[in-house]
Amino acid sequence: MKVTTLTTLTAIAFTSLLVVSCDQKKAAIDYKADANKEAIDDRKDQVTEATADAKERTNVDAAIDRANIDAAGASAQAELDAAKKRIDAEAAAEKARVDALNK
Repeated sequence: MKVTTLTTLTAIAFTSLLVVSCDQKKAAIDYKADANKEAIDDRKDQVTEATADAKERTNVDAAIDRANIDAAGASAQAELDAAKKRIDAEAAAEKARVDALNK
């Protein structure tokens, strides 16, 4: 009887060790999986933030480009207006010469 009790106790102890060992392994697997998921969530947050920053920079760059285009257009218009005034002034001077020669 003592051999059977000792064998039973040994079997129970061995089974308990296996169950505890198995539970620890499962807990370690769960911990690793949770840590990996948390790392992925952190990376997703970083990507979202980087995307927002890139969009903001693009908006600023676009505003600068639009301002440069508007300035170039205004400069070209001013040059053309000045050319028209120069032509008008040259024509008025030529007319004044013609009038002076005819008097």
